[in-house]
Amino acid sequence: MKVTAILLAGSRPGRDPLAAEFGTDLKALIPILGEAMVRWPVRALLGSESVSRVIVVSQHPDRIAAALDDDARVECRTSRGTIAKTMLELCTDDAIEWPLLVTTADHALLQSAMIDDFCSGADGSDVAVGVVERSNLLKRFPDAKRTWIKFRGGAFTGANLFALNSPKAADAIRLWSSVEQSRKKGWRLLSLLGPLVVAGAALRLLSIDDVLARVGRKLGLRIRAVRMKDPIAGIDVDKLSDHGLAEAILEGRA
Repeated sequence: MKVTAILLAGSRPGRDPLAAEFGTDLKALIPILGEAMVRWPVRALLGSESVSRVIVVSQHPDRIAAALDDDARVECRTSRGTIAKTMLELCTDDAIEWPLLVTTADHALLQSAMIDDFCSGADGSDVAVGVVERSNLLKRFPDAKRTWIKFRGGAFTGANLFALNSPKAADAIRLWSSVEQSRKKGWRLLSLLGPLVVAGAALRLLSIDDVLARVGRKLGLRIRAVRMKDPIAGIDVDKLSDHGLAEAILEGRA
């Protein structure tokens, strides 16, 4: 079954310092090797055997659309105030074809093979989250600076890939919305599961699969972490050093 891809290309409130470095106010329009960043993940999604159509959501859909090639499979829509509100609106849209794959415009290194790998790993779940294990990424890029969340059995960074395989996934989005504005989202989310889970995560007594299983039981969902084979899936463009690394990888210099 093919998925509908949702590409989040919105901007955070206020000035984006990385976008300003490149003379734009929209992060999705930052140039990567001379092309607007949003073009790279859209191209990967359209090249994936798993994707049927792409919906790009942004506060400025006309400007994003102008940066993309015309393709009947791509639609640009206006986003809502938060990611959670945007996703909940999409989840309740009767015209949306399930399942959904969610990724972001700053995933400039996304490849069609990564998408197919993730969709295969997410099959059979209600919600799946793409992750990259630290040793896998640092083995190839020892100087890469990522945010690592530590669990028993390993530390992981997100791959900006999420599968929502049925409308039941809206419950997970509602849970996320309760902590979306928190600067410490991970710990706030765990706190909703109770002090034993927080303690278990802090002391690394729980694996990533243990934690997601507990979240799933709370919501009545099957939630899975999909460990990405390609470590590049864990690199997005959030700061100037990421931009340099992304261009180096794309040019074959890294």
